[in-house]
Amino acid sequence: MNGVRLLRIVGILEAATLALLLLNLVTVHWRTLTSILGPVRGLAYISAIIVSVLVSGGAARVWLWSLIPGVGGLLAGRNATAR
Repeated sequence: MNGVRLLRIVGILEAATLALLLLNLVTVHWRTLTSILGPVRGLAYISAIIVSVLVSGGAARVWLWSLIPGVGGLLAGRNATAR
């Protein structure tokens, strides 16, 4: 699998889990869902940072985008393809 493709997948997972957490917060606020999605979101965030560092090839602007919570993986994937 291509590294940029993996970065996009992890970025989508990161954004989706954040959206689900926020949706849960403003609607039903189930603690069980929060306790499951919280660690998954954290893992997706850290994975996006690690994959973007590996894909960046020394370009700091690619992995710096991944540090933005929520959409950083998507932005890093976009900048990795533009490079």
